[in-house]
Amino acid sequence: MRPRSLDEVVGQRRLLGKDGPLRAAIEKGMCRSFLFWGPPGTGKTTVGRILAERTGARFVHLSAALAGVKEVRGVLEASQFRWRAERKRDLLFLDEIHRFNRAQQDVLLSYIEEGSVMFVGATTENPSFALTSALLSRSQLFPFDPLEDADLVRLIDRALVDERGLAGAFRLDGPARDLLLAVADGDARRALTALDLAASIAEGEAIDEATVSHAVQRKGFRYDRAGDEHYNLISALHKSIRNSDPDAVLYWLARMLEGGEDPRFIVRRLLRAASEDVGLADPRGLEQAVAAWKVVEVMGLPECELAIAQAAVFLACAPKSNALYRGLGAARSDVVDHPVEEVPLHLRNAPTAMMQGLGYSNGYLYAHDFADGVAPMSCLPASLADRRYYVPTDRGAEHGLAERLERLRKLARSVPPASGGAPPAQRAP
Repeated sequence: MRPRSLDEVVGQRRLLGKDGPLRAAIEKGMCRSFLFWGPPGTGKTTVGRILAERTGARFVHLSAALAGVKEVRGVLEASQFRWRAERKRDLLFLDEIHRFNRAQQDVLLSYIEEGSVMFVGATTENPSFALTSALLSRSQLFPFDPLEDADLVRLIDRALVDERGLAGAFRLDGPARDLLLAVADGDARRALTALDLAASIAEGEAIDEATVSHAVQRKGFRYDRAGDEHYNLISALHKSIRNSDPDAVLYWLARMLEGGEDPRFIVRRLLRAASEDVGLADPRGLEQAVAAWKVVEVMGLPECELAIAQAAVFLACAPKSNALYRGLGAARSDVVDHPVEEVPLHLRNAPTAMMQGLGYSNGYLYAHDFADGVAPMSCLPASLADRRYYVPTDRGAEHGLAERLERLRKLARSVPPASGGAPPAQRAP
């Protein structure tokens, strides 16, 4: 059922529609080096084959998971010879190119630069991370999207009647078609495989929902614990927590758990969100995240799932503050962007007579000697005395903290008592 022309390809209208850039390049023969990036079953290999046919090139299909540099170099050299001798190009379609390391990818560069081979690299991983900048600069990148349900319906209906498919031997009812769409998850190959398997076990001409369910057993998830979905889903989870959306939090969490994600990876992000997005607006958020982490370490899956969900939903429902995040960032900027300040003498410890003679600890005031527990003393270097890194919000437990903090800062800026005067409170022993 592989499409034989661009008109038979379903989906990818943005690239292959009437005004699509990839369609225009193929039809005009303006093809040198392409990178196809997208999930499995979205037409990358199919379009590569159609490209070779439209340009009269010989299609050479290799997988970076199986082929080494020696085999790839052999194809490139043969193509170079054919180009120089016959002025005909080969099209090297290198699947899973992200599996090649930097040195292996560099083998392609001179041949692509020379133009002796048409090259199409296909990857399911983000090219920004998986491919070298040299290869990216020599190739045109085309992102492929998962197929929409309407596209999959066209594909399934075509397979039911086409002579290359089931040739009208079976009927598919509505619930069965809906289940196939859910199982496919935007993957044409998965949809056709499930349909083929359901037809092979169907009793009679009818394929119903029970037959599809029996054939598939369990939905396969498009998830890679080291790939794009790994980072996309954890980003969605974190941002849903930040936006106080517990329903979205549970959905993205379920996606990761069903995809086989390491629960320790999930709970590490919860620990980060507890401080970055909840902070002191509800200090219990960090306690919940730490508790979930302990449950993960002690019990593991599947028992730890509810503890993770509890912590995630608690963080989503908690009042939010990024005051700590902004404060630490501002302090770090001062540390990085300005000369390093010396620790003021009055804050330095003076365990020896020499240090005391140098003025270490001179002028230090013991906070507990004062009624409010705040000494009239600055703890920042003189050049940074007016800096305000921590600025609390008025949400959650931080509500009212700004007023209290301003009062404490005024006490710290007040004039110290005269030397020898009695302190407001007795110094602790």
